[in-house]
Amino acid sequence: MNDTPTIADIEAARERLAGVARETPLYSTETFSRLSGRTVLLKAENLQRTGSFKIRGAYNTIATLSAEERNAGVVAASAGNHGQAVAWAAREAGTSATIFMPEDAPMAKVEATRAYGGVVEPASGGFEEAVAAAHEHVERTGATLVHAFEDARVIAGQGTIGLELVEQAPEAATVLIPVGGGGLASGISIALRERRPGQRIVGVICRPGLTIADGIAVKSRGDLAGAILDRTLDDIVEVSDEEISDALVLCLERKKLLVEGAGAVGLAALLAGRAGGEDPVAIVLSGGNVDATTLISVMRLGLTRSSRYLAIRTLIPDRPGELRNVLDLVAQERGNLVSVDHHREGTTRTALQTEVELVISTRDEEHCGAILTSLANAGYAVERLGPPATR
Repeated sequence: MNDTPTIADIEAARERLAGVARETPLYSTETFSRLSGRTVLLKAENLQRTGSFKIRGAYNTIATLSAEERNAGVVAASAGNHGQAVAWAAREAGTSATIFMPEDAPMAKVEATRAYGGVVEPASGGFEEAVAAAHEHVERTGATLVHAFEDARVIAGQGTIGLELVEQAPEAATVLIPVGGGGLASGISIALRERRPGQRIVGVICRPGLTIADGIAVKSRGDLAGAILDRTLDDIVEVSDEEISDALVLCLERKKLLVEGAGAVGLAALLAGRAGGEDPVAIVLSGGNVDATTLISVMRLGLTRSSRYLAIRTLIPDRPGELRNVLDLVAQERGNLVSVDHHREGTTRTALQTEVELVISTRDEEHCGAILTSLANAGYAVERLGPPATR
């Protein structure tokens, strides 16, 4: 089914999803409103069943299958969130689900898909290769493909978020929506254009290449979704991994909401000053399924960029007590040591030196500066490591 969905399709999807998908909360946020100088509202789809908005489109599609189609089972290709949703929806419908996932898909998403009853098949390469493998499975078995975004039923299901935004956030003049394949943004946009025709709709993408926003890291939008977005979006803006990390950390720390990389891109665009406008803005936090190891790396990067971690390198004389002198200076400035590493081979100019790398927990950029000044005044040549601080 690839006809463009209508507002009537989205309303019908909402009826099917009643009691299945949660009507996720919309939170106002003083922190992000202050930082951006405008009212900010967060649509928390990270609190949706299976951890993302994907359950809406997956369930809406599977609920419309005939008995014959259900008997043949369903298949999907997914970087993680869609696979979890299809597995869950298939289990509820009493049918089987086979999910092709990239071989490097986050392990947390793979295990969750299995826990919902899906049979996970790894695909060599990325999302596009997983899609090709899913199509081959359809040819072999006759299973029904539940595409992540190139299906009107999926798009209609995602569009139910738009109906909720109309009711929950009538004051929002702008809406920021993550864009990968385009199913989420196209569904929401159809609903908003019908019910709030003057509203500004901005899609947010991640920069190409290796990214923590794996949920939207596709090579191109779908034909159906892309055609819808070409006529419904007012703008598309791009954010970097560093900006996504900053947004993710700040959202967790100040709003107590855990979002994954793809789910944080709208917030990243706002904080980077790319959202446009000054009126109230609603941001769709599309998912919260972040792998624990990825979260640790993101938190370290974010804490360093926000001057909550200070990473430094210096050369010290290779003699007893010298490292203690350095650590005493850090302690006097109330810095808390996170880690320390010694390097003797290949890093020094003489045999009488050793290189030391420290990671120190700090309060802010002023605190970092005080520690660096103290070490410099004591005669240590210190190199600051890591990404540049942002605030």
